[in-house]
Amino acid sequence: MGLFDKIKKSLFGEEDEDKTTKKQAEAENSESGTKEEQKQDETADTAETEKDDTAKTDVEADNTTSSLNEEDEEVEDSQQDSVSEEAPEEEEAESQTELYEKGLEKTNKGFGARLNEFFAQFRTVDEDFFDDLEELLIESDVGYETAEQLTTALRDEAKLQKAKSHEELKKVIVEKLVELYDQNGDSAQEKLHFHQDGKPNIYLFVGVNGAGKTTTIGKLAKRFKDEGKSVLLAAADTFRAGAVEQLVEWGKRVDVPVVTGKEQADPASVVYDATNRALTEHVDYLLIDTAGRLQNKKNLMNELEKIERTIKKQAPDEPTETLLVLDGSTGQNALLQAKDFDKTTKLTGLVLTKLDGSSKGGVVLAIRNEMKLPVKLVGLGEKASDLADFDAADYAVGLFHDLV
Repeated sequence: MGLFDKIKKSLFGEEDEDKTTKKQAEAENSESGTKEEQKQDETADTAETEKDDTAKTDVEADNTTSSLNEEDEEVEDSQQDSVSEEAPEEEEAESQTELYEKGLEKTNKGFGARLNEFFAQFRTVDEDFFDDLEELLIESDVGYETAEQLTTALRDEAKLQKAKSHEELKKVIVEKLVELYDQNGDSAQEKLHFHQDGKPNIYLFVGVNGAGKTTTIGKLAKRFKDEGKSVLLAAADTFRAGAVEQLVEWGKRVDVPVVTGKEQADPASVVYDATNRALTEHVDYLLIDTAGRLQNKKNLMNELEKIERTIKKQAPDEPTETLLVLDGSTGQNALLQAKDFDKTTKLTGLVLTKLDGSSKGGVVLAIRNEMKLPVKLVGLGEKASDLADFDAADYAVGLFHDLV
């Protein structure tokens, strides 16, 4: 089943045919069952009427009432237990959806408002319509290449579905956006990878200064610690003023040790010490912070290569993840950064931060389409719990729900 099928109910109030057929069958069975119960009740009423002439003592009546009350209490308790067991999953699902809708509120208002305004201006669907739509998508940080592909697909799909009304066209646009995302990657790759054999998981975080690397590491450390995992942090951003201190402060806050070096120490030496300690102490997760000075791009990239070589000397199969942290509010600049970093170090995924304060969440579509890189984590708020695993369906609902 495609991603669009999964979100149709949330966006359009639609369900796939299998679910509709199943519900119809359930309704028919329920109706049949109700009729059968009515017949049984009528039979029971007739039998009860025949017994009315038989005298019953007050004690017998009281005992019957008491017995029925006890059975009712047992049924009620059983129902309460069942609801209690199911409630946590329901609350968790609701909070995840609400987190995305709240975190993407600015993106939704910016993107959705632009499209709604755009549709209000057009009376006919002609070439001018599609040309202006392409410009709008580019301005919404979907990217030139992605916008061009989308517009071409929309022309064909609009003709195929004979979509003419604004509502029909909106639905086609959302469908093609979601399909474009879905066909350019494997949803299984959106999850953080981790070892099942007890080996340490080494996560290397890269990105420019100000993107939110250190904060992301701190929030993720808290998550793993709360899950009962052992965590170690490595402060390999040794040149930026205050970077080491910031990570040390996060370590204190979440009660996680931090490996540091001397002032202006070689980042690779810090990583060597941290990797050695993680292997010796059988730590579950080692999270490594790195420098992000693009003005010295060549030195930075050489430094990252050295750090990766240092890790592999002690743990040849590591790092488990090399995650590029991007400030989602930078829009197309985030896409350019992703391309630059991916040339030097093999990225396994992206972390998009600060989406709650931005109207540029459409960049996720551009990155997925042009780079085929999965987004693994998104920052949807300031709290540690607002660092969420990326969920394409919740993201799509959060991005489009005011449009349709």
